[in-house]
Amino acid sequence: MPALFVNLPVKDLDRAKTFFADLGFEFFGMADDMASVVISEQTQVMLLAEPTFAGYARTAVADPAKSTQVILVLGMDDPAQVDELTGKAVAAGATEIGEPTRAQGRYQRGFADLDGHQWSVLCLLPPEQP
Repeated sequence: MPALFVNLPVKDLDRAKTFFADLGFEFFGMADDMASVVISEQTQVMLLAEPTFAGYARTAVADPAKSTQVILVLGMDDPAQVDELTGKAVAAGATEIGEPTRAQGRYQRGFADLDGHQWSVLCLLPPEQP
């Protein structure tokens, strides 16, 4: 199974590292201009200082406050975990996006991180019993 590394530009790397640590995530292999947030054994989010990110990008770096290029989704096991992680994000300075949604077999909440990147936290719900 291949691993997935999602690269995100951040304005203040230390602030971003503190934010994700406050959410309970661990890090792997940090450097002066980047840090790797371990999401799971096969998935990491690479936080790159904007100048470093720009060095890898073939086009201009998007401003997440003005446009959405990607929505990052974290899958949890149950609604309580969705609420817990979203609550931690908001307590750490994130902005909640929309209202909690329970529809189409899922429970979902969203937030924008400190740099404005959009995240969704969801879990799949068991089918309703008759």
